[in-house]
Amino acid sequence: MGFQIVPRHVLGGSKHTAPSEKLNIAGIGVGGMGSHNLAQCAKSEQVTALCDVDHKYAGHVMKRYPDAKRFHDYRELLSSDVDFDAVVVATPDHTHAVISAAAMHAGKHVYCQKPLTHDAYESRVLAKIAKETGVSTQLGIQGHSGEGRMLISEWIWDGAIGEVKEVEAWCSLSYAPHGHASWSSPCSDRPSKIQPVPEGMDWENWIGPAPMRPYHSCYHPKVWRCFWDFGSGMMGDRGVHTIDAIVSSLKLGHPESIECHQVKGGTKDVHPESAIIEFRFPEREGFPPLKLTWREGLEPPRPKELEKGRNFPREGGVIYKGTKGMLMNDVYGGGPRLIPEKSMKAFKRPKKTLSRVKGGHEQDWIRACKAGKYDGAGAHFGYGGHLTEITLLGNVAKRFPGKRLNWDGESMRITNHDAANAWVRRPYRDGWSLDKLSLIHISEPTRPLYISYAVFCLK
Repeated sequence: MGFQIVPRHVLGGSKHTAPSEKLNIAGIGVGGMGSHNLAQCAKSEQVTALCDVDHKYAGHVMKRYPDAKRFHDYRELLSSDVDFDAVVVATPDHTHAVISAAAMHAGKHVYCQKPLTHDAYESRVLAKIAKETGVSTQLGIQGHSGEGRMLISEWIWDGAIGEVKEVEAWCSLSYAPHGHASWSSPCSDRPSKIQPVPEGMDWENWIGPAPMRPYHSCYHPKVWRCFWDFGSGMMGDRGVHTIDAIVSSLKLGHPESIECHQVKGGTKDVHPESAIIEFRFPEREGFPPLKLTWREGLEPPRPKELEKGRNFPREGGVIYKGTKGMLMNDVYGGGPRLIPEKSMKAFKRPKKTLSRVKGGHEQDWIRACKAGKYDGAGAHFGYGGHLTEITLLGNVAKRFPGKRLNWDGESMRITNHDAANAWVRRPYRDGWSLDKLSLIHISEPTRPLYISYAVFCLK
């Protein structure tokens, strides 16, 4: 028979773990990036359970942890008697929210890969759940724990480039051409041929809350990112990484408007090949209004201050335009430098005022878990949810190119174009919800029995 999961803190237990004790960690979605996250955790902690809908694809990781219990369905894991304190969630974007919400309400600490969620509404909900449950969380944006992000904040706050009123951010990569050659045509809405579900794969649970469709290898593994139903496009894939330092250094709150100025390619099923999106932020304490332009599949105009022969960062970057100078950040390796280079050479670096992270992003989360601090990790869901919410509003703008969308952050609503609100919160397939936790009936694992209890409702 089914049973309720009661969070440990409800029973009066402590979420605190002595630093000398090891956390027991479960991985959910371990075939891809989750394998790296688990490896970083396993340097100091214990991996006691592994959950993946495709055991064949994740087999190389499961062999690495022979003593870990194995599951196909996260709900079965959460209702099991396996001893674990925390979970690492690295499934496709569209299942991040339902899994993370269920784990937090089960009293588990959560590390979730970026983007935190598939739509903006989910990000707001997860941030609230994290605060209510008090578990320790971390968004998988490794650069947040890196030296480069810290330096950008310290330099800007010290006045290195004056007031920043405009920022250019970009990722020059593109998903095009989408999918595989087995499609009926490039960028078609869906493949015309149906393929059998691979042996040992749970396609029902891979689809999760998204609309059901037949299995095809153009979705799993890996290529799901370009599909609206499953992935968050380049905005969610690289945008969260890239915009992170902008949000933290310039202390950005809610944007007041979002507008897609240019979009190329894409269909109702797949994200565009390229796009230009403009975010407008109001004045904040100590900071002027900001225009933030995001380009995907494209590079920004080359500033005259950038020396001839000096290239843009290879995959993506940020240019902060201040009243006294410019700062360019190579998000994926080079770090920040003033431009032109002569300005960098003449720059007297300020003292380091931000605490540095020791041991990496996963260890930052682990320390927070052991300390029992809800906001102990740098990219906890309070911060990570806000960051993700901002970036995913860019995806809403892509659906309505040429239309400036005015955003009321407090009520979480686009005020001048009601049709766009349907993309702020996407509907779930029947049987899936953030408001209720669904459990598997252990004696009938192939026929889910949904046993629910109310856990949270965003008002």
